[in-house]
Amino acid sequence: MTPATPSIGQCNFCGQAATQKCPVCLQKKLPVAAYCSKDCFRAAWPVHKFVHEADAGPTSLFPSFRYTGPLRAYPQTGKRTVPDHIRRPDYADHPSGVSLSERAAKAAGTILVLNDEEIEGMRVAGRIGREVLDEVGKAIAVGVTTEELDRVCHEACIERECYPSPLGYYNFPKSCCTSVNEIVCHGIPDARPLENGDLCNVDVTIYKNGYHGDLNETFFVGDKVSPENRKLVQVTYECLMQAIAMVKPGLKYRELGATIQKHATANGLSVVKSFCGHGINKTFHTNPNVPHYLGNRAMGVMKAGHTFTIEPMINIGSHETTMWPDDWTAATKDGKPSAQFEHTLLVTDNGCDILTERAGGKPWFMDQLASTYSS
Repeated sequence: MTPATPSIGQCNFCGQAATQKCPVCLQKKLPVAAYCSKDCFRAAWPVHKFVHEADAGPTSLFPSFRYTGPLRAYPQTGKRTVPDHIRRPDYADHPSGVSLSERAAKAAGTILVLNDEEIEGMRVAGRIGREVLDEVGKAIAVGVTTEELDRVCHEACIERECYPSPLGYYNFPKSCCTSVNEIVCHGIPDARPLENGDLCNVDVTIYKNGYHGDLNETFFVGDKVSPENRKLVQVTYECLMQAIAMVKPGLKYRELGATIQKHATANGLSVVKSFCGHGINKTFHTNPNVPHYLGNRAMGVMKAGHTFTIEPMINIGSHETTMWPDDWTAATKDGKPSAQFEHTLLVTDNGCDILTERAGGKPWFMDQLASTYSS
């Protein structure tokens, strides 16, 4: 009987027990990446290979990429696993992470009006999404890596018997998005420790009993966040809340952008145009699109029973973005900071309910302002 190959840690791609080491890492005397199989090694190679470039250190990726700001990509651990008994969305097991149900819903061109049972499903998903984000918020501190924040998010989801919606979505490798400083959205958690003065946005979506709940907040890290960045975060949250105050049956979705851009521009800030809010219910992203800028051409009129997100991304400098080589991380084109807030909303007969609201109604940064920056 042939003995089993001993494990040498966790696979850098899928998170299973690893039995093989990257030969190039060994040759270059870099921290060794381990894999469970040749298939995982091949799948990880398009990103992992950048670690091997001549001027790459153990905490840098894409060294030949022309970054727009000070932030750099750091190495990542592998994809975390979800127990088989937890219900998962259709894309979770698709080789390319494609959601066929989402594509069908978008192609139909209609905005789903939820019935009472579906609304209750969305309320539960929103409440649990908030619980998970609050668990991550408790872990944010100087020196903590965004990889650690992802672990907290993932375990909080599993404890609540729900699936972390980003995991595997079009092959996104993590359970939440962490966007630091000049990263506008979709930052991938990695080994970079948070620094005193950073802004850190955490975007959490959970899938529970067939429904998604989506929210994000921008947090202060430590006690050295600049006044300019504090203003950016404050104004971004105000943009979100002013838009939410408009929501009611009969309002055109395109009208939200004018209010958001007016407030941002009045404060000397810009509104990102390359990403938008979206319908959400049984599918992660669906109709309608919800742009955040003036003059957009979004289709649709709000009706009681619609559920969707508003999630403005506001920048200190240019509204333009650029993509990192991982094909997910969107950074400001000029390298200046960005902030974002997001809620999932339900249109009611008289206005809307915020399904992902924090207890007490205040976001985390307001508590941080009161406790750390009151002087």
